[in-house]
Amino acid sequence: MPLHLPAHLVTWLERSGLRVVVIAVLAWAIARSVAVAARRFEQRVAHDGGDAAERTKRVQTLTRIGQKTATALLSGMAGLMILREFGADITPVLTGAGVAGVAVGFGAQTLVRDVISGFFLLLEDQVRVGDAAVVNGQFGLIEEINLRTLVLRDVEGAVHVFPNGEIKTLANRSKDFSFYVLDVPIHSDEDADAAIAVIRTVSAALAAEAPYAQSVLAPLDVLGVDAFGSGHLVVRVRIKTLPQRQWDVGRELRKRVARALADHGIEMAGSRLDIHVDGLQDAIRTLGGPPGRA
Repeated sequence: MPLHLPAHLVTWLERSGLRVVVIAVLAWAIARSVAVAARRFEQRVAHDGGDAAERTKRVQTLTRIGQKTATALLSGMAGLMILREFGADITPVLTGAGVAGVAVGFGAQTLVRDVISGFFLLLEDQVRVGDAAVVNGQFGLIEEINLRTLVLRDVEGAVHVFPNGEIKTLANRSKDFSFYVLDVPIHSDEDADAAIAVIRTVSAALAAEAPYAQSVLAPLDVLGVDAFGSGHLVVRVRIKTLPQRQWDVGRELRKRVARALADHGIEMAGSRLDIHVDGLQDAIRTLGGPPGRA
């Protein structure tokens, strides 16, 4: 049995209905094109030489923000155009949007501050997705950077969300390169120069071995004797590595240094316990000699 539709519905489908389909398809196609272009651009940057990894992180951060913004704009424009095809008067909607924008500007000052701070956070390339950073005293990996918030996950897996306008201090620990600082405490009666020579030898051997050779960017930097403690001194050194590789390299260096110092007979502070009792000889003479002596 053939289906007969009213004449006015057929006319609407032939005109406005077709426009609705075209608008929806065009909006979807443009959004997909933006996503594909962003992925291709990321892949192209990833295959470049030099600091490609650093540029890739920045590009990924910017493209994610761009895709979200483009999707929101396209969805809004397409929605308004489709409403108009259904015969709805979109003039009040546009007017209301303008009034709402003014209200947001005056009433939601915190939101505006967060958005402006997020814009400059991205523009100045202060931090990127995947960076290790300390935000307001909290350390972790940056998982998301939005125009309003920054999302950080700490070493325990907890997620911290910071409004961009509330970020007072931000320390990026993986920008361009990193340093691992190692303090080596040795007894004060040990030869500091000999200990430094052993540490240099260990560091050079580590930097020449895989997989650490690709992570170490420069020879060990010996800062010297940095502090004195109770019966010991502290030799401070640091090693330059690729971003976020300083912890893997530093832990291995710490382990090898402890082993090498022990092999060379150089005692680290804490490896032995020295007990000093003032007036012990006077106490023994007062008691008539050592215990067990007739």
